[in-house]
Formats: sequence, structure tokens, C-alpha cells
Amino acid sequence: MSRWVLAAIVLLICSAPVPADQTDARLEPLFVELKTATSITDARYIEREIWQIWSTHGSDAEIDLRFQRGVLLMNAGRLEEAVRIFSTIIEIDPDFAEAWNKRATLLYFTGDFAGSVRDIERTLALEPRHFGALSGLGLIYQQIDSADGAIKAFAAALEINPHMPWIAERLDALEEEKAGEPL
Repeated sequence: MSRWVLAAIVLLICSAPVPADQTDARLEPLFVELKTATSITDARYIEREIWQIWSTHGSDAEIDLRFQRGVLLMNAGRLEEAVRIFSTIIEIDPDFAEAWNKRATLLYFTGDFAGSVRDIERTLALEPRHFGALSGLGLIYQQIDSADGAIKAFAAALEINPHMPWIAERLDALEEEKAGEPL
């Protein structure tokens, strides 16, 4: 086999999409690193790597393009259009956890808390370590005045990712509020 043929094969292998999402083998060591990170800067870097993996389907370029479009629409405040995009992705691949999580976020923003909770539950069934989904669940429970639900969700999120000070503050406030309630 010539050098050029071998080089072409290597190039094809290296340029093929890398399957990612919540099943990616790179996640396990990242979660270990996240839990043991000694600085918030290190934790943010690790978080970004995890989110990047979660947000990449990898084995379907069309899904990746739709996903990116959905995020752009979401960031532009075009929530209904973004919901449709993520719903389509879920129809194509119902095992892509981050599509469920993004739609859950959008449903939360539109006030559909029940729909958001259903999508969060699906996200967590696919990726139980999804600290973003857990913190979102806590926000929903806090919004609907379920302190116990919020405390449980926030504590679970912090167990996975202890480097979320805004969630730790919410958890502390809820626990203090609950401790002050009459028995």
C-alpha cells in the first residue's frame, strides 16, 4: 500500500465525526475531575468540556446542525421555533439527552413547568449525572413553592458538581427557611 493511500485512510478516519452525547467515554473521567477540582477556574473548564460533549450528537451531522440552530433560536428569544427544532431532534433520536434538556429549558421559560419536568425526567433517565437538569428541576420546584423538591434537586446537582455557588446559595437559603418553619 502506498504512503498516499495510507495517508488518505488516516485522514478519513481522523475526519470522521466522533460520536459524543451522554454515552461518550470521555465523560466519566471528566465527572471525577469535576468533583475533585480544587479551583472554580478548573471546574468551569471541566464543565465546558462536559457541556460540549453533551451538546454534540457526533454520529449525525444533521442533528448537530439542527441542535446548533435550536440554540441560536433559543438565545435569540425565539422560543417556540426552538422548541420545534428540539422536538424534531427528539423525534429523530429520542436517546439524545441534551435535546430533552434544551427543550425542558425552553418549556420552563414559556411557563410550562409540567412539560419541563417531564423533559427533565427523560434527560435524567438518559444522563443521571446531568447537573444542569437537576439544577433546573430545583428552580422549577422553587418556582412552584415545593421547598422539599427544590432542596432534593439542588443537593443532587451539587453532589455531582459541587462548583455551582449560585445553587449552593439557593440550597442554603431554602434549608434555612425550612429550619425556621414551625413543626
